Amino acid sequence: DGCGHTVLGPESGTLASINYPRTSPNSTVCEWEIRVKPGQRVQLKFGDFDIDDSDSCHSSYLRVHNGIGPNRTEIGKYCGFGFQMDGLITSKSNEVTVQFMSGIHTSGRGFLAAYSTTDKSDLITCLDNASHFSEPEFNKYCPAGCVIPFADISGTIPHGYRDSSSLCMAGVHAGVVSNTLGGQINVVISKGIPYYESSLANNVTSEVGPLSTSLFTFKTSGCYGTLGMESGVIPDSHITSSSILEWPNQTGQVNIWKPENARLKRIGPPWAAFISDEHQWLQIDLNKEKKITGIITTGSTLAEHYYYVSAYRILYSDDAQKWTVYREPGMDKDKIFQGNTELYQEVRNNFIPPIIARFFRINPVKWHQKIAMKVELLGCQFSIGRAPKITLPPPPQNKNDEKNADFMDDFIHSVKTSLQTDKTTFTPEIKNTTVTPSVTKDVALAAVLVPVLVMVFTTLILILVCAWHWRNRKKKTEGTYDLPYWDRAGWWKGMKQFLPTKSAEHEETPVRYSSSEISHLRPREVPTLLQTESAEYAQPLVGGIVGTLHQRSTFKPEEGKEASYADLDPYNSPIQEVYHAYAEPVPVTGPEYATPIIMDMSSHPSTPLGAPSISTFKAAGNQAPPLVGTCNKLLSRTDSASSAQALYDIPKGQLGPGSANQLLYQVPQSMAHPTGSKDEQN
Repeated sequence: DGCGHTVLGPESGTLASINYPRTSPNSTVCEWEIRVKPGQRVQLKFGDFDIDDSDSCHSSYLRVHNGIGPNRTEIGKYCGFGFQMDGLITSKSNEVTVQFMSGIHTSGRGFLAAYSTTDKSDLITCLDNASHFSEPEFNKYCPAGCVIPFADISGTIPHGYRDSSSLCMAGVHAGVVSNTLGGQINVVISKGIPYYESSLANNVTSEVGPLSTSLFTFKTSGCYGTLGMESGVIPDSHITSSSILEWPNQTGQVNIWKPENARLKRIGPPWAAFISDEHQWLQIDLNKEKKITGIITTGSTLAEHYYYVSAYRILYSDDAQKWTVYREPGMDKDKIFQGNTELYQEVRNNFIPPIIARFFRINPVKWHQKIAMKVELLGCQFSIGRAPKITLPPPPQNKNDEKNADFMDDFIHSVKTSLQTDKTTFTPEIKNTTVTPSVTKDVALAAVLVPVLVMVFTTLILILVCAWHWRNRKKKTEGTYDLPYWDRAGWWKGMKQFLPTKSAEHEETPVRYSSSEISHLRPREVPTLLQTESAEYAQPLVGGIVGTLHQRSTFKPEEGKEASYADLDPYNSPIQEVYHAYAEPVPVTGPEYATPIIMDMSSHPSTPLGAPSISTFKAAGNQAPPLVGTCNKLLSRTDSASSAQALYDIPKGQLGPGSANQLLYQVPQSMAHPTGSKDEQN
C-alpha cells in the first residue's frame, strides 16, 4: 500500500512513493519489479529523495536489488532528508527490484525516480525543467510516465513553454514524446515572452503563465501541417458519416448538420449524429495514403447547442473495408483519446507513432448531450520511392564475358539492396516549434538594423532639407544693402579674397584729380570726368539717389521716397538735416573713405560758373557729418551763415591749392570745424 505514481514502460518508466510530494503515511511498503529486453541493463535516477533517517535506515528506507525473486542481490540501501545521489544506479542484468519501506515518521516527502535502459545516457526525470541546464540547445531522454499531477507547464506550441515547466511533460503536451513510451527530446532555449497561453493537448493541460526570462521549444523532424479539412482541399464528397442530424427550427425550416460541416473553424453548425451511441462515426477520405500525426477537435461552437465529444477512438484503413483500431506500441488495449471539455476550445491529440492510411475514422465513445464535432487532421504526404530502371547488358559470349556478367550481377544486386533499404520519401523538415537561436539572432538583427538605418537616413535628409530652407529664408529676410549680422566688415574681408584681384596700380595708387582738366570743363562735365577715374568702392546694389554715383560706390540711400535734384536744392530746401546711410567701406589698403558724391549745381540760377558740387560724408558715431569738396569755398545745405564745414589739408608736396595742374589729396582729417564768416573762410 506504499506505491504512488507508477508507469513501467518497456524501455523506461517513472515510479514514486505514495502521496509524493507530501509526507507518506506510516508503516507502508511498496515493491516494483522492472524488466527490460534481455541483454540490456537498467539504470535508475532519482529526481527527489527525502526519507526519514532518524533510525539509521532501520524502518524507513529505499532498497535496490539486482534481479527479481528470492535470488536477487542487493545493490544498495538509502535514506536521508534531502539526500543527493550523484550519478546513476546501474543493474547487472535486465531485471531490477525497487523496495520502499515507510516506518514511523513525522516528515519526509518520499522519493521520485526514473529508469531506462543503459543505452539512454542522457536520461532525465519528470521533475527537470529548462532552468536546470545552461546550454542553449541540448538533447535529453524523457522516461515514460511524466504526465504527473504534481508538475505543471505553461505555454504551447509553436510559441514555446515557460522555463519553469517540466521538460518531459511539455514534450508530451507538444506531441514530441509519448507518455506511455517516453522518448528523445531536442530542446532549444530562447528569450522569454510576456504571456504564455493555456491549451489542452495529449491529456495534458498547460496553464496560463506570466513573463519569464527564457522559454524552450522542441525541434522535430515530423510533419504537422494541416491535411485539408479547414482549407477545403478535401472535397465534401470525401467526408461521410454514420448518420446525420436533421431537425426543424421555430420557423419550420429544416436544419441538416451534414458531415461536410465538420471542418475546423468553419462558421456555422458542425456535424452531428442523428443517434448518439458508440456506433456513430465520422469518416474522411484523404484520396491517397498520408502520414497522419495528429488531430484537432472542437464541439458544436454554437452557444445555443452545447454539444461536444469528450472521448473517442481512432480507426484507419487503406480500402475502407478492413479497419484497424489505433493502439500504442506494446499495448493490448485500444487507445481512448481525450476529447473536448467544452464546445469552443480546440483540443489536440498526436499519434506516436504516426498513422499511415488513406481512410480515417473517428468513433465517439463519450459526449455531452449529443455527438457533434468539427475536425482537422495534421500530417504530411507519404509516398514509396521506386527504384530506377536498370538496363542489363547482353548475354555473355565467353568465359571472360561470364566473369563480367557475374560482376555485373553483383553490382546490380548491391544497387537494388541500397535502393530498397529506404523506400519512404521523407518530406522536408517541418518544425512545430520556433526557429533555432542562430536563425533567431539573424532575423532579430535584421529587424533591428533595417529600421535604424531607415531612421538615420531619414533624419539626415530632413536636416539637409531644413538647412536648405533656412538658408533660402535667411537670404530673403536680409536687406539689399545689409550684410549678415555677424561681423559685417570681417565677413566682407573674408569674402573679398574669393573675388577677382585688381592690378597692382589700382591697389597702390590713390585717387587723383587734375585741377587743370577740371578748370577747362563746364560744370556738368566735371562729375563725368571724376567718374572715369578708378575708385576702390563697390557699385551700389540698386539705382541710387544721384545719377553721378561712381560705378563702385557703396552709399546706401535713405529708406522711403527716392530723392531728386530738386529735393537736394540747398537754396530752396527748408532747414532740414538729411544724411545718407552708408555701408561699411571696402577694407583694402587704399583710401579709407568713399568717393564723394558730386552734386551738379551749375544749373541753379544763383550758382556761379565753376562752383563745385556738394559732397557729403557720414561721420563715425552720432556726430554730424562735415561738408567736404574741392579747394573752392563750400556752400552749406541750409540758409544759415554758419554750418559745419570740413577743411582739407594742403595737397601733399604743393605750396597752395592752385600751384599745380594735378593735385594729390590726402585722407580728410576728422576734426572739429569752426564756424565763422565767409571772409574768414576765404
